[in-house]
Amino acid sequence: MSTDPDRITSPAWETTREPTILQVLPALETGGVERGTIDIAGAIKAAGWRPLVASSGGSMVHELERTGARHIELPLHSKNPYVMRLNIARLKELIAAEGVDLLHARSRAPAHSAIAAARQSNIRFVTTFHATYNFSTPPKRWYNSVMAKGERVIAISNALKEHITGHYDVNPARIKVIHRGIDLERFDPLKVSAERVIQLSRQWRLPDGVPVVLLPGRLTGWKGQSILIEALAQLGHKQIRCLLVGSDQGRTGYRRYLEDLSRRLDVESVIHIVGDCLDMPAAYMLADVVVSASTDPEGFGRVMVEAQAMGRPIIASDHGASREIVRHGTTGWLFPPGDMRMLSERIAHVIRLDEEHRHRIADEAIRNAQENFSKDKMCSETLGVYREILNERVAAAGGVSENVAA
Repeated sequence: MSTDPDRITSPAWETTREPTILQVLPALETGGVERGTIDIAGAIKAAGWRPLVASSGGSMVHELERTGARHIELPLHSKNPYVMRLNIARLKELIAAEGVDLLHARSRAPAHSAIAAARQSNIRFVTTFHATYNFSTPPKRWYNSVMAKGERVIAISNALKEHITGHYDVNPARIKVIHRGIDLERFDPLKVSAERVIQLSRQWRLPDGVPVVLLPGRLTGWKGQSILIEALAQLGHKQIRCLLVGSDQGRTGYRRYLEDLSRRLDVESVIHIVGDCLDMPAAYMLADVVVSASTDPEGFGRVMVEAQAMGRPIIASDHGASREIVRHGTTGWLFPPGDMRMLSERIAHVIRLDEEHRHRIADEAIRNAQENFSKDKMCSETLGVYREILNERVAAAGGVSENVAA
């Protein structure tokens, strides 16, 4: 299965019609990749283009279809070589039937099938590099490398761009940094009613007047929930509540480990594992401080942006994209990854802040989110990449127009 981007040759894009863009990913369950896919599908539709998304399905399909995009169910989650090879033929058939002009792969397993289908169908191919991935062995490195073989490679942070150029054979000129963006209409503190906050507080049985520490993220070891539990144990008092918000996604063993750790450190009354939350803006409004304690570098870190958009102080591990999202001492604080003592000190510091200092941090945090990490900015820049490479091929083939409709 060849994945050489230089071998992809496309005919001139037909300027008499709007382009059809196909995004592929393993599934449409909850997560940053899925959210970005839906956001871009909506932007494609709003631009008057045709958005298609292929995946194995999931709970977010209905939300995708509300944007006006069409979903095609294919077993793109599979890492079985036989299924992946069959997916090449399935994607080629879809490309031909729908007149797809550009294929955008957002994850490794579907990307291996997608690049072959794009090359054999003579259409444009783009990838988005979402994480550093595990590259500890040559087979792993090869498996990951397909994400660096797009005609354009979108990196969701500068940290990821540095990782890509440092570990994969890719021309830096092909890489475009486009930060993930959030919906600033949804994550707006002025639009969260007191009733929503009170309802959530009652649901989680939070006592009045007690500081709240919030860590949103699925329950998995590298998200650092255990680091936060140990840091809170070092505070030495129990007049605080910690909300671990996120699904265990079947990792019941890790959830039990966190519960056992809380009991062993005598902070069981402090730690609340609350599962998924459907009203995250209200959850942020309950928080006095938001923590991102990831032990591995985040490719981006949506939580850090959402917290800032809501005017909440953020404490984050000092690596990966955190360094370009959190302005240390201005919109939040960084701490050495895994350093429970320093995290404990940072939490104690934030809890003691006076109102004037809190308002100053909130203003700077909201401004940072609005100026640099909006959904509109992400969508505009992504469609800009699509236009650029579609126009390149038109120009190279001597097409009449060099501008895909804006």
